[in-house]
Amino acid sequence: MTALDTPHPPHPPHPPHPGDAAPADGPEPGRRSRPRPRLPARLRRAGLPYLLLLPALLLELLVHLVPMAVGIVMSFKELTQQYIRTWGDAPWAGLANFRVAVDFDAPVGEALLRSFGVTCAFTVLSVGLAWVVGMAAAVLMQENFRGRGLLRALFLVPYALPVYAAVITWSFMLQRDNGLVNHVLHEQLGLTDSPTFWLIGDNSFVSLVVVSVWRTWPFAFLILMAALQNIPRELYEAAQVDGAGIRQQLRRITLPSLRPVNQVLVLVLFLWTFNDFNVPYLLFGKAPPESADLISLHIYQSSFATWDFGAGSAMSVLLLLFLLVVTAGYLLVTGRGRKHDG
Repeated sequence: MTALDTPHPPHPPHPPHPGDAAPADGPEPGRRSRPRPRLPARLRRAGLPYLLLLPALLLELLVHLVPMAVGIVMSFKELTQQYIRTWGDAPWAGLANFRVAVDFDAPVGEALLRSFGVTCAFTVLSVGLAWVVGMAAAVLMQENFRGRGLLRALFLVPYALPVYAAVITWSFMLQRDNGLVNHVLHEQLGLTDSPTFWLIGDNSFVSLVVVSVWRTWPFAFLILMAALQNIPRELYEAAQVDGAGIRQQLRRITLPSLRPVNQVLVLVLFLWTFNDFNVPYLLFGKAPPESADLISLHIYQSSFATWDFGAGSAMSVLLLLFLLVVTAGYLLVTGRGRKHDG
């Protein structure tokens, strides 16, 4: 063994010099120190969702909330044609515009009440038929057959088309003299004695419901078809073994499983349909028939036809309050139903 191989005894630690400073408290030897985060991890995790939602909230503020606040202010002013350029200088009217809107014995209030009734009937029929058609199509599309993918794509065409192009096409089809609907019903099938007026009179309400259902049922179909994919197939197989038919499976399995989705879907369809402006405006123009005088078009006509923007804004605020009350009541009832089921 050489001198290089001989192990040397460890050197004893040097005693601290009296002039040396005492060592500061620090991490143990061999352990790497971590930089302290500026914010606690819990606070960062809680604030990240709000940070991601901030652009959408700012856009919502600029697009919806600011015009809504301006409209509420306008409802308390005597805003007529004289004050369009300087609407801020219009005199305050207080609740006068609201009193005129809810005075159902006067012509303005009577017309608004009739329009409200037409809108309620239109909404109930449109939402109900759109849900029924969408539900039937979604259930049928769950079966495996040739061409199912093509049919699914075709079912979504009305929802994918631009609303202006679709409704203008319908307006040409519903023309009395040269429309496709009268050509098929009267000339080819002979179901009517004479060509029908579909865009004036009482038939305008039927045309409005048909076009609205044609536009909205693909959305219901899309949502329900996606929700049906989450129902386990084992439930239907077990029900078939127990002897349950299609009606019993639909009643006992499908509808209860789709209840949360249907609650949201019906609310969205209700809000869309009740506030619909594009479909009636494109079908009938600025002056719709009384049977198709929806409240959105009625408010537009009350504001821009008579140049009384204060009264029109008051009607819009009343409509907003009605929708808020209906939405809150609907969410309260459905929330209690979910707690009861749970």
